[in-house]
Amino acid sequence: MDIRERSTIFAVGNQWFPAHILTFYSALFGLWGNEFQIRECPFAQCLCFCLSMKYFFGTLRASPLCSTISNLAMASAARNVARAACKSSLPTSAFKTSARNTAFVLPRQAFRQQFRRGYASGPAKSSSSGLFIGVGALALAGGAGFYYYNNGTLLSGSAGETSGLFTPKFEDYQKVYNEIASRLDEKDDYDDGSYGPVLVRLAWHASGTYDKETKTGGSNGATMRFAPEGSHGANAGLIAARDFLEPVKQKFPWITYSDLWILAGVCAIQEMQGPTIPYRPGRKDKDISACTPDGRLPDATQGNKHLRDIFYRMGFNDQEIVALSGAHALGRCHADRSGFVGPWTFSPTVVSNDYYTLLLNEKWQWKKWNGPKQFEDKTTKTLMMLPTDMALISDKAFKVWVEKYAKNSDLFFKDFSACITKLFELGVPFAEDAEKYVFKPTNA
Repeated sequence: MDIRERSTIFAVGNQWFPAHILTFYSALFGLWGNEFQIRECPFAQCLCFCLSMKYFFGTLRASPLCSTISNLAMASAARNVARAACKSSLPTSAFKTSARNTAFVLPRQAFRQQFRRGYASGPAKSSSSGLFIGVGALALAGGAGFYYYNNGTLLSGSAGETSGLFTPKFEDYQKVYNEIASRLDEKDDYDDGSYGPVLVRLAWHASGTYDKETKTGGSNGATMRFAPEGSHGANAGLIAARDFLEPVKQKFPWITYSDLWILAGVCAIQEMQGPTIPYRPGRKDKDISACTPDGRLPDATQGNKHLRDIFYRMGFNDQEIVALSGAHALGRCHADRSGFVGPWTFSPTVVSNDYYTLLLNEKWQWKKWNGPKQFEDKTTKTLMMLPTDMALISDKAFKVWVEKYAKNSDLFFKDFSACITKLFELGVPFAEDAEKYVFKPTNA
């Protein structure tokens, strides 16, 4: 099969590379056939090392160290090949050609035949030193081009973004969704038999740091990967969700952590019988400098004023605060994380309006224990509510919406979908033509 008919991303060993790069270098060095015989060409080995630095560790812009190593390795490869070429026995006159004419010194006919066949059989006979000069010149050109490619810099006279990169489509994101759903079904060794609630919490906390005034925080960046933000008290325990998703990231290395975490939240909500959540990709991972300060997420020990301060900062109103609080229908608290303990509802792995009905209709009392102040239900003493939860029924403006959602599950689903979608997209610089995807639940 001609290499140009294959997928736009190729695997070499355990690494994935864009086709436009491998097509060029494999055509140049004759590396294709039944497999990419990378080990037969030292220069290609170095090239693939540089590529692996980019695609194994993620975007080079997010890691100055990876960028530096890749650039030095690429420059070293080009320099070494060029030096070897200069030491060849070719007469000096061989170098006296214009840059345009020396761009491709390989015999053109042999190169064309080789490219058409799609395999390496060796060019027509010519002096080995002449071939070496051609390789040296192309290595230098490739090194320069790869340097600019890795650093996101366009050469003079270029316009727009670098073309030819793998562009995921709806079908690709559906595969990621299905993989997450499959793991949710297989991995039942977490709270109440599901990782679903902690995936929703990961997506929520990754997004809930947004500040509309400074335009910082939000889901664009996935900065919880780094210790300053990942170790914030409000994010305690979320390493379980990040570890759960790491195999998915390795299987689909093209997706950013930022997009993956939000997609996981969308998947978890829908797979736990929740409403449909539209999903729009386009988030970029950022480095440690983009970490947000501690204190941007809700503090469960506080009341209504604190809730408004936190959510108004993101751009939400009272109705949206109550709708987003409905996520507490899922999961439970842990004494070794938040300090609190227990679930909010009797079905903590199902999205429902039970949170509101229990909040309104159950009798709540202070829990007698040595931990932080929390409420427990008088009937079973197995459920709990936090001070921020009780603020929703002690505040008249909030309580109006609690009552509406307790009576009307469809209204809650509609508003929750709209509000969580808004939360997940805060601060994300989507392209103007960015399309919203709707995934079909695997259990539908």
